[in-house]
Amino acid sequence: MKEAKDNFSAQANLYAKFRPVYPDTLYDFIFSLKPHYANAWDCGTGNGQVAAKLAERCHLVYASDISQQQLDNAVKKDNIHYLLARAEETNLPDNSIDLVTVGQAIHWFDFDAFYREVYRVTKPDAVIAVWCYNLPRISPDVNPVLGDFYHNVLDGYWDTERNYIDENYTTIPFPFEEIEEKPELAITVTWTLNDLLGYLNSWSAVQHYKEKNGYSPLDQMLEKFKKAWPDGRTYDVQFPVAMRIGHT
Repeated sequence: MKEAKDNFSAQANLYAKFRPVYPDTLYDFIFSLKPHYANAWDCGTGNGQVAAKLAERCHLVYASDISQQQLDNAVKKDNIHYLLARAEETNLPDNSIDLVTVGQAIHWFDFDAFYREVYRVTKPDAVIAVWCYNLPRISPDVNPVLGDFYHNVLDGYWDTERNYIDENYTTIPFPFEEIEEKPELAITVTWTLNDLLGYLNSWSAVQHYKEKNGYSPLDQMLEKFKKAWPDGRTYDVQFPVAMRIGHT
């Protein structure tokens, strides 16, 4: 089985604070497919933002992650049961889950082993939804600076799994009865430059860069970002969301 990677424990507090929140339209679409999901499993839950939204409409939500630090920073609700577990090996009961969700995480998994686990724990005709978001779109001035940071400064510091996100999850295996008709989805947030910098600091490649070089790659980019982003200005920042969804 593929070795598990924990790239987010070190910056779990940043992850919880700065990672963008998925739009209600995403959840509305998932819940339009079935009248009710009793039990859901949010895998790779991170800060628990997806689990918290599922908990509003599901009887019970299991939320798993390999990072205890992430779970310590996660949203707490009475009907969310957090599990420290690999995606591919849980103690969830057989034939117990109506809905499986994975937000911005499945590219880290051992696909074959995870899908075996999905088929083990789900009820017949359960729904599985996986999604990712890519580079944000901000402004004509900021976008090239962000692209330079992502593609050039951090070149060689991204894990190979990041390619799946660059390809909008079109190249991941998805052995389910797929639903092709989906709404166009995007995350929209209003950010200051400090919000963007906090988000960038949560990137795994930034952490890899710090570990190798002893300083942040943002140090060399800060003036470029400041020049492109006027002091005190806020922007509506949009993250395109790509989803694969289907029935077991």
